[in-house]
Amino acid sequence: MMTPDRAPIPGLRVLRPIHRLRWWIGGLLFASTVINYIDRQTLSALAPFLKEEYRWTNEDYALIVIAFRVAYSIGQTVLGRVMDRVGTRLGLTITVTCYSVVAMLTSLAGGLRSFIGFRFLLGLGESANWPAATKAVSEWFPRHERGWAVALFDSGSSIGAAIAPALVIWLYHQFGGWRPAFLITGLLGFLWLIAWRLLYYPPEVHPRLGEDERRLILADRVEDKPTDPASPPPRLSALLRLPQTWGTIIARAFTDPVWFFIADWFMIFLVSKGFKPESTLIAFWIPFIAADLGNFSGGGFSSWLISRGWPVGRARKLVVVFGGIGMLALIPAVYMSSLFAIAGCFAIATFSYACYSTIALVLPVDLYQSRTVATVSGLCGTSAGILTIGSTYLIGWIADRYSFAPILIASSLVPLIGAVLVLILVRNPKGPSPDFLRKV
Repeated sequence: MMTPDRAPIPGLRVLRPIHRLRWWIGGLLFASTVINYIDRQTLSALAPFLKEEYRWTNEDYALIVIAFRVAYSIGQTVLGRVMDRVGTRLGLTITVTCYSVVAMLTSLAGGLRSFIGFRFLLGLGESANWPAATKAVSEWFPRHERGWAVALFDSGSSIGAAIAPALVIWLYHQFGGWRPAFLITGLLGFLWLIAWRLLYYPPEVHPRLGEDERRLILADRVEDKPTDPASPPPRLSALLRLPQTWGTIIARAFTDPVWFFIADWFMIFLVSKGFKPESTLIAFWIPFIAADLGNFSGGGFSSWLISRGWPVGRARKLVVVFGGIGMLALIPAVYMSSLFAIAGCFAIATFSYACYSTIALVLPVDLYQSRTVATVSGLCGTSAGILTIGSTYLIGWIADRYSFAPILIASSLVPLIGAVLVLILVRNPKGPSPDFLRKV
């Protein structure tokens, strides 16, 4: 029998519990991320054809990518704050609806300016996914499972990025043009929304959550300092005074630009090496599949260490160091001429990135109470977005005037610097700490 403070939402019937419901929720977050990435990667997969049709330079294409990144950067902090105020269920319902509509409307684009406009709106809507998913993990998973849960939903990015080229190029050839590809991929979000509205409620009030699983999920919250669950998230100034916040921000900001370089430019890089898009599809998948494996390896290994008695902070940092070192594998790709050798170098780097990135995503969940998680995750995303915008412009400028070599070298070194800074900044406070900060 449910206690009064855990009663279901009025109007909802108490139904037969769903076994291991938290992992069904994790599956929904994974599916959301897959669809999110298919929608954004539609442009990347079509880029060689669109560049030829509209005679875009790499700098022109970079402007379209930057438009997405500007909105994505703004939206992560703004919508992360909104998620902490209105809740994950309503917040994702609104944002997925908005970006799915925009993805479909992109089929009406007629040139550089309209593509820039549609990509800006798409980036704004899609920016909510990571703050919302991270917040959902903090609500639905105990500490020793959060690495796995973050790995599950974040792996959707590599799965979506791997599916998109084959799906989109098939649609392009099937329909004889690029417009149907945007229209069809945009429909996927509406299918996801049906399942989301049926299944997602907070664990305290979910009508299909068994009491044993509810107690497991809520057990970690006993360790938190008591606060009013309805209280608003702390001010941004209070968060930015903490070294833990800056360490968390750096973990994302020094790695995400590398991932977006690979996601947005890998096909163009291969074309610059003399390969045709149609002949690279199998090799193109390799780095993204490696990233998927890296998500689960990084999240799973750190969770395994925690279950073996390791402190949370030490287990996460070990994976961060491994990831920073592994991303150096991009450097040899500069000198490779074999398609699969290049793909192999990128695969080592994306595997390492995904290990590192999973920890970067789980750090807000480890360090902050649930009412603050989406806000901190949004700050991380905005910071990463700002650096991604700058790096995207530089990539276009450097690729047009020189080559991809300096880009790959910088992409290898910056994450390693970030790993060192994470080790220094993410630590338990020695004195009194704010009520929203957890010890790791």
